[in-house]
Amino acid sequence: MTVTLPRPFIDVEASGFAANSYPIEVGLVLPDGALFCTLIRPESDWTHWDAAAEKVHGITREVMHEHGRPAIDVAADLNRLLHGMTVYTDSWYHDYNWLGRLYDAAGCSPKFRLEDVRRVLPVEYLASWDSTKESVIAEMNLKRHRASNDARILQSTLHRLMG
Repeated sequence: MTVTLPRPFIDVEASGFAANSYPIEVGLVLPDGALFCTLIRPESDWTHWDAAAEKVHGITREVMHEHGRPAIDVAADLNRLLHGMTVYTDSWYHDYNWLGRLYDAAGCSPKFRLEDVRRVLPVEYLASWDSTKESVIAEMNLKRHRASNDARILQSTLHRLMG
């Protein structure tokens, strides 16, 4: 009997949704359930800030500057953890752009492939995605909005739908 492990997922929190927004936190969950989450210290030319986005993720600029890690360190960790994998997201366009900013600042390239979860989700499950995700969120009862928690929610939603 073949056991299918859950797929790895990544989530990126950002300074906003404008074209000049940037990543402030990245979180992921691996197939074995291991989590990784870190704040990203903004580069000197990363200046966009959206107060509405801050209300959603609850991370202030002061916290990022105090506890964030340099882009080069975050990129190296992501490459080490995700090397050769296809990693899934539910917000491919935004996460692709924010990860691009991170890797540009780090001066290196990702060693993994980012893919939209809709590419592996059979069409018959598309209509159930949002309601299943809401059920997963309610059951997990996570107290903090963090990128790694969001990645866990996405992984659990896909696994629940597809087994």
